[in-house]
Amino acid sequence: MEAPSILPLALETISLRHEGQQILDRINMLVARRRTTVVLGPNGAGKSMLLKVAHGLIAPDSGAVRWSGLSGAEAHARQAMVFQKPVLLNRSVLANIVHAVRLQGVPRAAAVHRAHTALDHVGLGDMAVRPARSLSGGEQQRLSFARAWARDPEVLFLDEPTASLDPAASWSIEQIIVDLRREGRTAILSTHDLAMARRLADDLVFLHRGRALEAGPAAQLFADPKTPELAAFLKGELHW
Repeated sequence: MEAPSILPLALETISLRHEGQQILDRINMLVARRRTTVVLGPNGAGKSMLLKVAHGLIAPDSGAVRWSGLSGAEAHARQAMVFQKPVLLNRSVLANIVHAVRLQGVPRAAAVHRAHTALDHVGLGDMAVRPARSLSGGEQQRLSFARAWARDPEVLFLDEPTASLDPAASWSIEQIIVDLRREGRTAILSTHDLAMARRLADDLVFLHRGRALEAGPAAQLFADPKTPELAAFLKGELHW
């Protein structure tokens, strides 16, 4: 029997200051099940901080993060996050995933099997015994996806997952995101890459200077932006 969904996720008037700066300003956001929500905006808009607040890594100064009536601890166990810069243990590729899965209480044999399956899923099956930190940037990011996927999350937070990658590596990461959607998982993705947002987004939240200026179905916002800031960003004329 399938466990009840932790979605929708509702962010209610989220505000956050850091070192005297208003990073997030009264943000409201709703994330639906089995859709890819892209948080789009220029550098410095607050995208990464918003994902960290939603994931529970940072507490907001005010506002609430609500997971379909569940507590933060219950919801946190069913989500994972992939960071812009992979954070890998000084262990083998396989051991990085096994460690993450074992933290869920999974027996070692089952964790190893799940880790091998995850590596095959992202095209790293032949690199299991290599030191994780010896991989290329694109391979390390794929390993981060495999580690997250192996934990069987319902929701994945993806913070600028292709920002430092070359076009070929970026394409492979995008294909993994598409596969996650096909599996019925929900992704919340931050990016300033307009082309990638157009390819991946079901829903769009446009952030500028810590405020969510527009939110809704991506096709609608791309076709008919209501604010001058989003219209300028879509033309490549808004940079911060």
